[in-house]
Amino acid sequence: MAHESPTFSPLYRQIKSLIVQALETGEWLPGQAIPSEQELALRFGVSQGTVRKAVDELAAGNMLVRRQGKGTFVSTHQDPRAMFRFLRLKAINGGPVLPKSQPLECMRGKAGPEAARNLGIEPGNPIHILRRTLRFDSKPVVIDEMYLPGDVFQGINLDMLREWQGSLYSLYESRFGVRMVRATEKLRAVAAERAVADMLNVKEGAPLLSVERLAFTYGDKPVEWRRGLYSTADHFYINELS
Repeated sequence: MAHESPTFSPLYRQIKSLIVQALETGEWLPGQAIPSEQELALRFGVSQGTVRKAVDELAAGNMLVRRQGKGTFVSTHQDPRAMFRFLRLKAINGGPVLPKSQPLECMRGKAGPEAARNLGIEPGNPIHILRRTLRFDSKPVVIDEMYLPGDVFQGINLDMLREWQGSLYSLYESRFGVRMVRATEKLRAVAAERAVADMLNVKEGAPLLSVERLAFTYGDKPVEWRRGLYSTADHFYINELS
């Protein structure tokens, strides 16, 4: 009978995990500087080179950001540049345009089977359902519907969404201590139904891009399931591959 071999994790990956744990527990908050590589090397009892390799991976994954001459900081959604990491729309006739969110609804409900499966919670658990449009140059381009676990986002409401001036993810970070660190998306083409067509000012049956996103915080915990419909008459979805 074959025996499973123990999984070997390189030392820098172990240090990376320890740094992520510190981020998850809030030892270093979004926007704050983390200790220097020398200090981290002393803390973990490893070489600076090992720490540097761990930090490099975290910077490549957008959990940390290096600033020349200033140090290494925890990434934050308060940085306007962070918006276009998750919003990949660009105008056909130019560069990215800062969108304006128009919240429509914020309701409490119970998780159905699909929401429960995506959010990793039990069916019937409390959730919040958010609906909004995103406008570019005053034109509606995106309709979003978001599902959030109720225990994580207690107190979120429509007034809060309407008053917030930044991105939705910066609201999650500032008000609820939830930072999105990665997301997976599924894209497909669909035809606009009458109600959606009216909201996006397109013809019924016009082609739309359906984008389903599952966003995760530290510990690979899913905390937002989102379904969006994008009008691509004047915009395109861009993704950089490497």
